[in-house]
Amino acid sequence: MEVVGIVAEYNPFHAGHAFHVRETRRRLGECAVVAVMSGNFVQRGECAVLDKWTRTRAALEGGVDLVLELPTVWAASSAERFARGAAALLEAAGVVTHLSFGSECGDVDRLRQAADCLDSDAYWDGLRRLLSRGLPFAACRQAAVRDLLGEELAELLSQPNNNLGIEYIRALNALKSDIRPVTVLRTGAAHDGGDHPEYPSASFLRERVLAGELAADSPASLKYGERAALAVLRAMDEEDFAALPDCGEGLHHRLYRAVRQGRTLDEVYALAKSKRYAHARIRRMVLWGALGLWKGGYPPSPPYLRVLGAGGRGREVLREMRGRAALPIIIKPAHGRGEPLLELEARCTDFYQLCRREPGPCGEEWTHSPVML
Repeated sequence: MEVVGIVAEYNPFHAGHAFHVRETRRRLGECAVVAVMSGNFVQRGECAVLDKWTRTRAALEGGVDLVLELPTVWAASSAERFARGAAALLEAAGVVTHLSFGSECGDVDRLRQAADCLDSDAYWDGLRRLLSRGLPFAACRQAAVRDLLGEELAELLSQPNNNLGIEYIRALNALKSDIRPVTVLRTGAAHDGGDHPEYPSASFLRERVLAGELAADSPASLKYGERAALAVLRAMDEEDFAALPDCGEGLHHRLYRAVRQGRTLDEVYALAKSKRYAHARIRRMVLWGALGLWKGGYPPSPPYLRVLGAGGRGREVLREMRGRAALPIIIKPAHGRGEPLLELEARCTDFYQLCRREPGPCGEEWTHSPVML
């Protein structure tokens, strides 16, 4: 049986995600689907609107067989780091044959061309030359690829799912993995788009959940935990901000000043923002500061495979993984006690509980069993 990996936030799981699972099976046959899913915090520097166990159950009911957790230090990171952490987990599982992802272009060969370009010496030479002019990284990155491959392939980098797909391919290449990338053409509303009769965007659904228009058990947002976050950030000095990952190029100075002046998180983001620093990067650094995630405070790659949930076929995959996985498999939370990264994840979950509409208790990381259907 082939085992296909999918990397996702499922924030929340919706019809477009279910379509992706179905289409993957249509192409590859009746395969098992293993999702590597972000935990309680996501790449845009926010809380997941629903907790990871609620989203796991929705994914299992929507066709996924096994859900593994992407720890926060990779889940709330740049596209490159997000992809590298997820690909490392799929490779370490020892059973995954394919990685399936959605993209705006639907053409894995074109994405592979862009990925190879980003790993070439010629690209890095061009990127350094463009960055020396003080331009934003994303613009320099796209311009460097344009110089080498032309406008059409460079344009792939401007679309978020294409960009992630390129990073998945790069991550598999870096691992020298035998996992084969496949892509499904995205359908429905665009990323961060609005409503759609069949496939509305995740951002539209999040807005409805937070507005109380869709039923949810105590959804989460940094807005609900804003004062808790600001209290932590205001206690940080300039050196603390410098110790955050991806906070170079003078960003720590701007963040420190913004936190001293801003009365809300939105004000902090606005005060720290500039042409050089992307808004998403600033949001992630603010989140990392609030969570107390420092450079060097976590391993270079995931040290375990954390099971969030499984269905019947997922349990079969787990049995196969036990003989082939390159990392320890954690199913029962108590078995992760003493693992530094999981202890860190538990603290992140405790903070997440303060960001729910109705705050929850500490310690849920150690008491919540995996979702088994």
